[in-house]
Amino acid sequence: MARHRVGVLISGRGSNMAALVAAAKAADCPYEVVLVASDKPDAAGLTHAAEQGIATFSLSPKGMAKAEYEAAIDGALREAGVETIALAGYMRLLSGDFVAKWRDRIVNIHPSLLPAYKGLDTHARAIAAGDREAGCSVHVVTEELDAGSVLAQARVPILPDDTPDSLAARVLVEEHRLYPQTLAEYVTR
Repeated sequence: MARHRVGVLISGRGSNMAALVAAAKAADCPYEVVLVASDKPDAAGLTHAAEQGIATFSLSPKGMAKAEYEAAIDGALREAGVETIALAGYMRLLSGDFVAKWRDRIVNIHPSLLPAYKGLDTHARAIAAGDREAGCSVHVVTEELDAGSVLAQARVPILPDDTPDSLAARVLVEEHRLYPQTLAEYVTR
């Protein structure tokens, strides 16, 4: 049986992408990662993907119109036969047009318990607010930032001596567990 074809978009080291790739090695995993693409040609995650035998694509958006850049990414994804896109630390906002072309076929892992703390600096904001817990959410990507349907969440307690970095490290462990599991469920829905 053919497995569901996933493309992963990254901007950095790609630790969540690596977790998705590792999970895909299991014989019973319903998806395979067929392309890792990045807006940063020097992203460390591209090296990891290539070492795993996964096709890569990179293109810096500098000097390009957003529509032109997204058309290039879209073309690479379609050429690879991607059926679902997984955002894994991809730090660019996707346009409404791009999201519409892939409606209900883009998922993201976000380091907060959505709908709380959309956007950046989630751990520092949760600590500053005096929250007792933080965590991560896997959600469907829509035109509105971090506003799509939440598919799954994992909770992490905020400890009295937590810093944004210490909290981020514990949340990342949960992201690496939650994202592959949720993606597998999503592609077989």
